[in-house]
Formats: sequence, C-alpha cells, structure tokens
Amino acid sequence: MNIVIVGSGKVGFTLAEQLVREEHDVTVVDSDEEALQRAGDQLDIMTVRGNGVSSSTLREAGAADADLLVAATNSDEVNMVCCLTAKDLGAKYTIARIRNQEYTNSVAELRRNLKIDMVINPENTTAVEISRLLRFPAAANIETFCRGKVELMGFRLQEGDFLVGVPLYNLPAQVKKLSLLFCAVDRGGQVSIPNGSFVPQAEDKLYMVGRPDSLDQFFRQLGRYAPKVRQVFLVGGGKVSVYLAAILSRMNIRLKIVELSEERCRLLSERFPKVTVICGDGTDSELLESENLTGNDAFIALTDRDEDNLIISLYAMQQGLAKVITKCNRQNYAGIVRSLGLDSVISPKFVTASHILHVVRGLQNSQGSVMNSLHRIAGGGAEAMEFTVGPGTRHLQVPLKELRLRPGILLAVIVRGGDIIIPEGSSFLQQGDQVIIIARESGILDLNDIYGPEVNPGGSSL
Repeated sequence: MNIVIVGSGKVGFTLAEQLVREEHDVTVVDSDEEALQRAGDQLDIMTVRGNGVSSSTLREAGAADADLLVAATNSDEVNMVCCLTAKDLGAKYTIARIRNQEYTNSVAELRRNLKIDMVINPENTTAVEISRLLRFPAAANIETFCRGKVELMGFRLQEGDFLVGVPLYNLPAQVKKLSLLFCAVDRGGQVSIPNGSFVPQAEDKLYMVGRPDSLDQFFRQLGRYAPKVRQVFLVGGGKVSVYLAAILSRMNIRLKIVELSEERCRLLSERFPKVTVICGDGTDSELLESENLTGNDAFIALTDRDEDNLIISLYAMQQGLAKVITKCNRQNYAGIVRSLGLDSVISPKFVTASHILHVVRGLQNSQGSVMNSLHRIAGGGAEAMEFTVGPGTRHLQVPLKELRLRPGILLAVIVRGGDIIIPEGSSFLQQGDQVIIIARESGILDLNDIYGPEVNPGGSSL
C-alpha cells in the first residue's frame, strides 16, 4: 500500500517503522528537517519537507494516489485540515490524531464535515488501557476480544508458583478444567508459542487467553488475586491523566495526583473537584512519603520523562505497592524495564501504532475474513488478532487435527454464539465464528493466512 504519514514525531516515526517492516511504501512529511533526516537515515522511506496542510506538499508526497494518509502532527487543527486536503486530492482513507477533549466530544461531526475516516486519540486510548489494568491488578497486561467475552492477560512467574518446573500437560486438574489457554511466553526477550510439553520457569512472562471468570479463578489458585483497587496515587498531570481521572471517577476510585506545574494543578482541581491534587515534584521521595504513598492500592507514573517514570515506579515497588503502572515510550529501555521487574508498562505511541496497523490490514484485506482487532503482545514479539469467519474462509467444518497451520501460529479461541471454545483436535470453524489467533510473526491479513501449504497425494505442496 502507498501510505503517507504527516508528522515524524513519536507516533509518526513508530508507525512508519512498523509499516516499513510490513513492506508498505511509506512517505513521511514534516517541516522539521532534523526529524526528517533521522527518519530517512533509519528507515527505508521517502521524505518530503513541508507543511502538511499545503496541497502542493501533499501532492509532492503522493497523497493523490495514497491508499492511506495518517495525520499525526502535534496540532489537532493541522491534522484535521490535512485530512480534508488529502481527501480532496484523492487519498482513499484518512486518519487524524486528535487529542483535545473538546474536539473528541464531537467526533462524528468532525468526521463527516472534514472527510476524516478515523479519529485516534493516543492519550484517551492509553487511559482506557490503564483503567483496564486497574480493574484486574493481578495481570501485567490485559487485552479484550469479542466485546469483553474473552480476555488475554500476561503475568510474570515467580519462584514458588505451582506452574514452575511443571510441563503444561501435567498441570493440576483444577487448572485444566478452566476455560483458558496458555498462548505465548516471553523468556528473556525470546517469544515463543508454548505446546503441552513446555516447562515454565521463574521470571517467564506467560500470556493466557480465555473466559474472564476462568482467568479470575486461575489467579486465585495461583495466590495472586488482588483486592479491588479503591485508591490510586498518580504522578504527572498531563493529557493522559486528565482522561484517566474522568474514567476513574466513573469507577468510584479515589485519586491523588502530584503535578509540578501550578497551571496544570489548577486545571485538574477545577475539572475534578473530588480529586486530591498536590503541586510538587513527584520524584521527591520525601513528598511521596508525606502524602502517604503506601496507603494506596496502585501507583501510576505518567510524567513526560521516561527516566523519571522508571525511577519513581521502582521506588513505589520497593515501598510494597501491589500494582505499579509506568508510561515509557522508549523501546531501548525495554531490557532495563524487564530487569527492574516492571511488567505493566504503557507506551502511547505503540498503542496508537497498533490501532492504525489494524486499520491498514483491514484495508488490505477488504475481500476476506474481517479482522476485528489487533494487539501487539510480549513487547511486540507476537500479535493477538480477532477475526470473523466469512464465506471465503477455507477448511470450514474440517477438524483442526486434519489441518496444517503455519509455524508460530496458534488458533487460541473460537467464540460461537454465547459459547467460548478452547479448540481441541475435533474442533472446527464455521461461518460467523469469531476466532482469536496468536502469531509469533507479523503480517497476518486474513484468516486464510494461518494455514500452511497443502500437500497433494503425491507429497508435494500445492
């Protein structure tokens, strides 16, 4: 696909990086020569210097023939006008990053009047992800599928857990009867799809998918069940914090925010009268102690500096807080984060890129089975996708034991009506099923992509 990205900031660069990896033709537009130079040196892309609102700049970037244009500058207004201009030039599909809450409250009208096909708000999306983690504090990561019928959770194994050193086929009967499946493992940065003979070890990060109530029961059996979060301590009062405060107020969770800027403190206090707002330095351990950090159920670090977030999150862990969530955008910190034991790490730019990649694959696959959602898991080492089985899906009604899947592919869950099916050899697909696929490699566009080459009776691949 021909894709134009306007804005080479965190989101734009990360998205370009992912799209190039999937072999799309990408052109990046930015008025900052230094940002363009960095993108051009590190990625196999075309670059155009100029204002993304200018029709001449967009024409030079190929917007007239673009299958997709993504406007991801720091200005909502520029992004909106950019999409309008690109559509008038002939771009087939446009996505605008819009962060201002006043605009996001009237998304339908904006999309209609400005010819925007999709609006994405990284800060709001990140806040929703964080609130999900607070609903189930025992998990390090949570993704939802099939409108909440199925969830995927990741957690870190500890010494003494009953799974350690035991092959998955030999797990206790009370675990086997639960409607869940171990679908991926991250061991020291190496991601694999486990089979029944896989032996979990301490410090492995395991991912499992299944019914929410089964996942809940599993964590109770593991001894990791955490009580409901009722009070949260948050450092940083930026845009993510504003959206999160609104969500937590609806969840009846008490919130205390520490923010250095007096102006931001006033804004937060006026908008959220029930939130306790402290004007101060959230990296100051004395301030954290004086504000009773340890009296909270969860700690969240959302400052603009990844380094500060990591340091204060480590401090919160040392103080014994059961749930610590950290915002970190720098991929090169991944090893440090793992070594610190920080598992609930949120990256707004990666969340945004995953949402847009989902759209891109849907545009590529307009004739096949429908991809309903796409999530990157295990630090980007695997993907979890939800498809709806269509009439063009191959091998309907054929038992899975008779099929050959590509290496690194797991058919994890089948949702048929109200039934959640953890597939066995006799299970099969039928039209209308919702299917969750785990893939160690990226690039799955259609449900038919999961099948390996068929073998004819003579033994050669078809």
